[in-house]
Amino acid sequence: MSSQAWINLAYLAAAMLFIVAFKMMSSPRTAVRGTFLGAAGMAIAIIAACFEAPIAQSVASRGAWPLLMLAAAAVLGGGVGATMALRYPMTSMPQMVALLNGFGGAASVLVAGAELSGTCNLAFCDADPRAATAAASLLPWTQFSIATALTGLIGAVTFWGSLVAFGKLEELPQFKKAWTDPRRHWINLALVALTLLLTWGFCTNPDYTILFWLLVVVGSALGVTLTLPIGGADMPVVICLLNSYSGLAAAAAGFVIDNSVLVIAGSLVGASGLILTAIMCQAMNRSLVGVLFGGLGTTAAVSGDDVYAGKVKSAGAEEIAMVLEGADKVVIVPGYGLAVAQAQHAVRELADALEARGAKVEYAIHPVAGRMPGHMNVLLAEADVPYEKLREMDDINPEFAETDVAIVIGANDVVNPAARTDPSSPIAGMPILDVDRARTVVVVKRSLSPGFAGIPNPLFAADNTLMYFADGKKAILDLVAALK
Repeated sequence: MSSQAWINLAYLAAAMLFIVAFKMMSSPRTAVRGTFLGAAGMAIAIIAACFEAPIAQSVASRGAWPLLMLAAAAVLGGGVGATMALRYPMTSMPQMVALLNGFGGAASVLVAGAELSGTCNLAFCDADPRAATAAASLLPWTQFSIATALTGLIGAVTFWGSLVAFGKLEELPQFKKAWTDPRRHWINLALVALTLLLTWGFCTNPDYTILFWLLVVVGSALGVTLTLPIGGADMPVVICLLNSYSGLAAAAAGFVIDNSVLVIAGSLVGASGLILTAIMCQAMNRSLVGVLFGGLGTTAAVSGDDVYAGKVKSAGAEEIAMVLEGADKVVIVPGYGLAVAQAQHAVRELADALEARGAKVEYAIHPVAGRMPGHMNVLLAEADVPYEKLREMDDINPEFAETDVAIVIGANDVVNPAARTDPSSPIAGMPILDVDRARTVVVVKRSLSPGFAGIPNPLFAADNTLMYFADGKKAILDLVAALK
């Protein structure tokens, strides 16, 4: 077989590994193996790309210098990625995902820009007939011009939108408050019209590279203005959507450089991101249009005085331990507060203590608990909680009426009964965990502060609720000591 046939075969193997990896990552039990398979597929794709004709011919004419540059870039990128993975705490994984989405979009823009400007041809591809043909025949509305325009636009929106999402998730002061200017929709509409005009102008005149870079600039502004108004409650959906954008930008970049494995990988990421976005919207009873142009999480916080005044019952570790001593079934509901307190190992210890007394312990997982899909699953897996004990919302909800004690740790909006009982609530219709139907509810929180939606939670003042005000990890450890 020819060398190109071997390269295509390697790309096919990499694509198959990507597909299997995505399938395995759909389950917590096989997610780790899926991650390794995906990494192996990417390594195969990168190595195969090093044998493509442009690089091989550049090596023949320039020596090992091009390969040394590629190796240095791989070591630098791998080092940055490894450092981020090791140093970022589990509570900051959503922020890290947002950054990685942004980096993917930025990389796609740079690839398209380099191919367009001829930088790639000058540095590596001086003998590449495909590149020479493309450069000599930049006709209007070709695959090259359309793919380049889409890469620049989607990649720029992804990069700057992801940076804004990172700032919101990190709760940086300049991003903490949502942008609620009533003129924002008109601004976005004007930017969209400008991007369409620049896209048309570039596709009809692809030799004017300035139009491409203007499109990148306007796309960058659009990424910022689209993400700034979105409140914290909608961040899980935004992360999924930006993930999809990064995949679409990569797929478009694959058409720009005529690389099949990049098209396949980008399409897989783009499609999975859109599917996950749809799942998140359904879990929050929100439409995608409502997320992008609505205001959940952007309204002013509602005072809880009328809801909580004189109704909240506080309890300590000893009192709650007495309640748990007679419980046959306990359901633990983790939320973002558990992640902040790093209480997952303490929760596992509490579950072990309860099971040693004969109680049945399970975990109720809401699809948008935490700040990204699967956040709670990852945290509990870190504490070696058995996968079979993790119950999805639709599966566990019918059993709350038969639950002796539901322990809510740091969750708020996902257990707020107002979503079910108050049609005027900002979260009305949002599917929730029906913990209020348990015989006794124990809520572990630092205070009565609202969740991302900024509204009070009637659960905290319910007759069957005991509030345990403390840091999540310390509260659970004190509870374990009281049980023992």
